[in-house]
Amino acid sequence: MATEESKFIEVQPFSDEMVVSMGPQHPSTHGVLKLELKLDGEIVREAIPHIGYLHRCFEKHAENLSYPQIIPFTDRMDYISAMNQNWGFCLAVEKMMAADEKFAGVPERAEYLRVLVGELNRIASHLLSFGTYGMDIGAFTPFLYAFRDREKILLLFEEICGARLTYNYIRIGGVSRDMPLDWLDHVKNFIDYFEPKIDEYNALLTENKIFIERTVRVAVLDEDMAINYG
Repeated sequence: MATEESKFIEVQPFSDEMVVSMGPQHPSTHGVLKLELKLDGEIVREAIPHIGYLHRCFEKHAENLSYPQIIPFTDRMDYISAMNQNWGFCLAVEKMMAADEKFAGVPERAEYLRVLVGELNRIASHLLSFGTYGMDIGAFTPFLYAFRDREKILLLFEEICGARLTYNYIRIGGVSRDMPLDWLDHVKNFIDYFEPKIDEYNALLTENKIFIERTVRVAVLDEDMAINYG
């Protein structure tokens, strides 16, 4: 067992169990979670998490910054879904500001834009998770399809805010700028393109023999536990 002092798994010299490191696998995944695993065959007996340098304790930096200056830090809380990190922080500040009668609230148009970019970023985040998970268990093709469609969303973000990953787009009281004149048409075109792809993704991964054999009855999560975790 890991001790409170070491935070590492102690290796027994005479044991059938093996201790291995899981991730990060590639320099491009800097700062992500690493797990130290004790394995008995394919059964995980113990797991010790090690958070990476992505978690920079930026809260300490934020103590000396104004609220608007903090927003770029939130991009890096989850740079795969940065719009939603911007949004969450701004909502918290706006709730505090609501106590002041001078705060007029967020304009309706800005609220719609927030929902659009937030949902698009959620899809992009899920595509990356979906694609890399398939690749990790030996299904490489879904990864290529997922990144193909994620790229279309990143191009939409480039149009509206000029960035692909860290946006700093959602601001306290609204957004940094309005959408380009033809941007909404591009979003509609993407939706028309992407909706039929859901069945394609189900066929590629969810119903894939490799995926099923590598996931069925592994780390079983029952219905009640799934609901409790949100």
